[in-house]
Amino acid sequence: MAEEEREEKKIGEVTHYFDNIQVAIVRLEAPLRKGDKVRFKGHTTDFEETVDSMQVDHADIEEAGEGDEIGVKVTDRVREGDEVYKV
Repeated sequence: MAEEEREEKKIGEVTHYFDNIQVAIVRLEAPLRKGDKVRFKGHTTDFEETVDSMQVDHADIEEAGEGDEIGVKVTDRVREGDEVYKV
């Protein structure tokens, strides 16, 4: 399937980014599980990666639901307001 045809569903938005530890804080609008592939997209941000590490209040979690604010380890810089899509 061509990349343009792949369906992506918005699942959240970045509310904060800790550059010293490369962690994005994401407010979820839909469930997310460890191992899911996500895309971070914004004015200057556009990359995909697999969720390898998720935390709530410094505790590792396997999944999170709508309305949760989670920390996600990322490999590239994200910015407040960037949208997060499940791919």
